[in-house]
Amino acid sequence: MEATIEHRPVFTTLTINLAGGESIRAESGAMVSMSPGMELEAKTSGKGILGTVKAAVGGAGAFASLYTAPAQGGELILAPTTPGDVVEMSLNGETILAQAGSYLAGSTDLELSTQGSLKAMVGGEGLFLQQISGTGPLYLGIYGAVFVRALGAGEHYTVDTGHVVAFEQSVTFKLRKASRGIFSTLASGEGLVSDFEGPGKLWIQSRNLKSFAELVMRFAPKS
Repeated sequence: MEATIEHRPVFTTLTINLAGGESIRAESGAMVSMSPGMELEAKTSGKGILGTVKAAVGGAGAFASLYTAPAQGGELILAPTTPGDVVEMSLNGETILAQAGSYLAGSTDLELSTQGSLKAMVGGEGLFLQQISGTGPLYLGIYGAVFVRALGAGEHYTVDTGHVVAFEQSVTFKLRKASRGIFSTLASGEGLVSDFEGPGKLWIQSRNLKSFAELVMRFAPKS
């Protein structure tokens, strides 16, 4: 399997070249184009009924698209649903926690599950993170551009929840209100933030999809 990321950082595409019989699992609806003979199957996102439910709750969708190349090999081009970049990772028995819905594609050996947050649900900031574990290549779709912060042991960093893309399992986090007082929280326009503590890496996106959706709604016709 060979992967090429092009047209970044706004209208990014991911080109996957598979050898004969090789497969890759992609988010449903992510396919842009593919070469002749590529076999497409709809598969459940997780292992078993419970795994599928967990993956779906985490934003991966109940079903994923499994692409398998013919004997001569084949090409598959994918793209995220939002305008932005694509992050490429290579997991080796590791676990990554990612923003719900950010999974674009990955090895069929990776397992998708869910980690929840009651406080995030109450704050209206989204309830679940995708938990992606195993060994193999992983590709995440980003809204906007992406940058990485590598935290040392005990090092702290705060990120608006809408800008969090993913982080390594070694990184711990706590959710809190951006400001202590109600007035400051409302006036600042910030809701919940995540306080991270290293060691480990954070992937952060430059744009916030929730904020953009709220901006669009301000211009939508009112009944």
